[in-house]
Amino acid sequence: MELTTVIYIVLAVLVSIAIAFFQYFYKVKRTPKVHIMLFALKALSLFLIGLLLINPKIKTIETENIKPVLAVLVDNSLSTQFFKEEQNVREALSKIQKNEAIQDKFEVQYFSFGKEVDVLDTLFFSDTQTNISKAINAVDELNKDKILTSVLITDGNQTQGNDYEFVTSKNKIFPVVVGDTIQYQDVQISQLNVNKYSYLQNKFPVEALLYYEGKEKVNSTFTIQQNGQKVFSKNVEFSPENPVQTITTNLLSTKKGLQYYAASISKINKEKNTKNNYKSFSVEVIDEQTKVLLLSSFLHPDLGALKKAIESNKQRKVDIALIYDKTVNLEDYQLYVLYQPTSYFKSVFEKISSNFLLISGTKTDWNFINTLDIGINKRVINQTEEYTAIYNPNFLTFFQEDIGFNQFPPLQDKFGEVQLKKEAQSLLYQKYAGVETTQPLLSTFEENEKKHAILFGEGIWKWRAASYLKEQNFESFDTFIGNIVQYLASNKKRKRLEVTSERLYPANAPITITAFYVDKNYQFDNRATLELTITNKETKEQKKLPFSLVNNSYQVSVEGLTSGEYSYQVSVANQNIHSYGQFKITDYQIEEQFTNANKKKLQALASKTKGKVFYPTKTKELLDTLVNDESYYTTQKSIAKEQNLIDWKWILFLVVAFLSIEWFIRKYYGKI
Repeated sequence: MELTTVIYIVLAVLVSIAIAFFQYFYKVKRTPKVHIMLFALKALSLFLIGLLLINPKIKTIETENIKPVLAVLVDNSLSTQFFKEEQNVREALSKIQKNEAIQDKFEVQYFSFGKEVDVLDTLFFSDTQTNISKAINAVDELNKDKILTSVLITDGNQTQGNDYEFVTSKNKIFPVVVGDTIQYQDVQISQLNVNKYSYLQNKFPVEALLYYEGKEKVNSTFTIQQNGQKVFSKNVEFSPENPVQTITTNLLSTKKGLQYYAASISKINKEKNTKNNYKSFSVEVIDEQTKVLLLSSFLHPDLGALKKAIESNKQRKVDIALIYDKTVNLEDYQLYVLYQPTSYFKSVFEKISSNFLLISGTKTDWNFINTLDIGINKRVINQTEEYTAIYNPNFLTFFQEDIGFNQFPPLQDKFGEVQLKKEAQSLLYQKYAGVETTQPLLSTFEENEKKHAILFGEGIWKWRAASYLKEQNFESFDTFIGNIVQYLASNKKRKRLEVTSERLYPANAPITITAFYVDKNYQFDNRATLELTITNKETKEQKKLPFSLVNNSYQVSVEGLTSGEYSYQVSVANQNIHSYGQFKITDYQIEEQFTNANKKKLQALASKTKGKVFYPTKTKELLDTLVNDESYYTTQKSIAKEQNLIDWKWILFLVVAFLSIEWFIRKYYGKI
C-alpha cells in the first residue's frame, strides 16, 4: 500500500475519533456507559465512510489447483462405420468416462473429429473426411500452457491434411487402434492427376498412381471409360518388390463441354475391398484460350509469381516481355498486365484503353501515369512506403472472399496520396505506419464496358509465398488472381447472376452452391429471393431449395442426393434471370478406400511422442498407465488480484448497520 494512502487512513481514524469524541464526551459532565458504545459506533461508522472515500487498493492472493489435461479424440468418420467398429469405439469411450481415477486425476476433454474438430456431443460416424493431424494440433494449441496427454481413438486412416505421422507434438499421444489390422491383398487407384481443361481436338494427359498391398505377384487391368465406352486399357503387374505402378496416357478431346470419365482397375484374387478400385474425373473441353501479356521494363520476382498464378488455370497462357521488345504484337492478347510503367509505355497506352491490370511500385514513373486518363492521380514524394492490405467486405465488382489479406507481407510503393478521378470499386485498402485508411490498394474501374484495375504496390510474390505457408498450397492466391483476370479479360456484358459449384462430388460429401446477384446498377442485391432446382438426368427427379444470404453472397447446401449426373438451374424470383450448370456425384467414398487400420502409422506416432499403442480390449490397461504415470500431476497456481475497497459492498452495509444501531440506542435513551 502506498505511503499517501496510509497517511489518509491515519487521518480518517483521527478525524473519526475526534468527531465522535466531540459529540459524546466534549463538555459532558457525566458520562453514562452507553456513551462509550455510541462513541464506538459513531467512530467506526465515520472511519468506514472515510475508508470508502479514500478507496485504497487491496491485494489478495488466490491459489488454484490445475489438473493435467487428458484430451480424448474420437474418430467420427465413415471409415469407423465401414469397419463396423462403432460399438468398440463407444465402449472404449464409456470406460474412460466412467473411470473415477481418471476423472479425479485429469481434466478430461472430449472431442470428435472428421474434416473438422468439434466438442464431443453425439457420435454418428458420418464425416466424409478424416484429418487426424488437425485434431492433434487443435488440442495442443488449446492446452498449450497446460500439462497435456491425448488418447486418440481411430483406425489411423487419414484422407485430408498433413501427414500425422510427422506431427510435432510435445505431448504424449496414446492411440487406441480400431478396425482390422490384418493385411489383405488389395490393389487401388491411390491418385489421379488430370488437368481441369483441355482444348477441342487436342490430347490431354492422365496420370494414374496404382498401389498394391500383398505378398504375391498379381496381374490386373487398368481401364478408362467414357459413357460406358473404353477409351484406354493397359495390363499391369504388381509384386511385393514392385507395389507401385504409374500409368500415363493421353486422351483425345472430341467434344466441347464438361466430359466425365471413369477409371478402374480390375479385382485381384482374395481382394476384400474393391471400392478403392474405382475413381472418376472430369475435363472441361474448350475451344478458346485467353492470352495474357505481362509487360515490364525490368525483371522482378512478381512477374514469375503472376505468370504461375494466371497459368494455374489452363485456359490462360502468359507471355512475359520487356517494353523494349519490338517483336511483341499487342493484338495477339486479350489482357495486359503492365508492371511499373514508365514513359516508355506511352505507345502501349495509345493502343489499349481497357482490359489491363496496372501494378505500380518503387520504379513507377508517376509523373507519366498522372498524364493518362485512367482515373487516378497520385502526388508522390521521393520516398517509399510499405502498405499492408485491408479487405473491403463491401466490394461488389466480383465475388472475392477474404483469404487473409491483412496477414500478408506489405507491398512497397512510392509514398503519396491517391486521388480517384473516376468511379471505382476498391477490393483492398491501405494500412501504413499502423494506421488503417480508405486509400485504395487494389481498385477496379469500369466505364462504358471498358475495364481496368490498378494494384498500388510491388512485392505480390511474397503474398503467394505467404498463402502457401498458411495453407500448404497456392490455390487461394491463384484463385484471387484468376478472379481479377477473369473480370478484366471478358468483353462480354457483365452477368447479374453468377453461380459457382464443383464439377465432381464424392458420395456423401457436402455440396455447397454459391450465387452472386446484383441489381441493374450492378450493386449487390440482398433483397432477392433465389431458388435452386436440381434435376437428376437419369430419373428426371427434381429437388427445389431456397438460397440463404451469407455476407455478400447467396449459398445453399444440398443433401440426400444419390450418385449420378445432375443439372441445375438457379433462378431469381420475379425476374427473368437464370443460370445453368451441372455436376456429378460419384459412387466413390474416400473413407471406404482402406482395407484395414493403419497400425504402422499410429505406432510411429506413439513412438515419436513417447506414447504407446493400445486396442479397445486393452482400454483398462491404458487407463491404469495414465493413472500411474507420475509425469501427470496437479500444479498449484497463485493469482495475485488487486481490488478497490469500494467494490466490497458489505462495508457499506456495515456502515448503515452501525448508524442504525446508534440511532435506535439514542432514541431509546432519549438522546434525540
